[in-house]
Amino acid sequence: MSHPLTPFIPVCDAIATLFSPHVEAVLHDLETGLIFHIANAFSRRRPGDSSLNEAGLASTLDEDVIGPYSKSNWDGRRLKAITSVLRDGEGKPVGLLCINHDIEVFVGIFHQLKSMMDIASPLPKTSALMAQDWREAVNLVIGEFLTQHRTSLAGLTGSEVDGLLALLETRGVFAIRKAVPYVAEILKLSRATIYNRLGAIRLKQDAAPQGEPQ
Repeated sequence: MSHPLTPFIPVCDAIATLFSPHVEAVLHDLETGLIFHIANAFSRRRPGDSSLNEAGLASTLDEDVIGPYSKSNWDGRRLKAITSVLRDGEGKPVGLLCINHDIEVFVGIFHQLKSMMDIASPLPKTSALMAQDWREAVNLVIGEFLTQHRTSLAGLTGSEVDGLLALLETRGVFAIRKAVPYVAEILKLSRATIYNRLGAIRLKQDAAPQGEPQ
């Protein structure tokens, strides 16, 4: 009669192979308290080593899945682990399948990306550089409009173009010299079209109660 944990060996090997070299899969024999099988053993443990489980552990295993939880490898590397309780045909716990995921490399990547995204000392908006970059102000207004309407420049309808121009007008963008050519270039419209639409928008705004267009 084969050992009850033998059928789980290919499961261990498959998980460890798929996520190699970052995942270790360990089969613990609850009857002997020893490691029955281990795949991609970066924890330096071997089959036959003590599982170091507490006595009477099997009687406390009510859940089928334990975790995820954090662990530390022998070299201090951080691990994210999860354990599956393996039971016999009568539901008695006979083993544990522990999957240890070495997340240290991903933590390093996360911190690297975070450092690239963070601006530790952003330039104050009142700096000469930012104050003179009126194009950024235009871009911010356009980005705000596109976000609110969940669309893109290419997807703007005619009425949405008018809405965007109205918002830019309300924000005072067109009081900036050269703003019309810049907006025309972004919207891929002629300057004449921008001026014509602006004229209609201004007439409409003059006739309507004061308020910011939506």
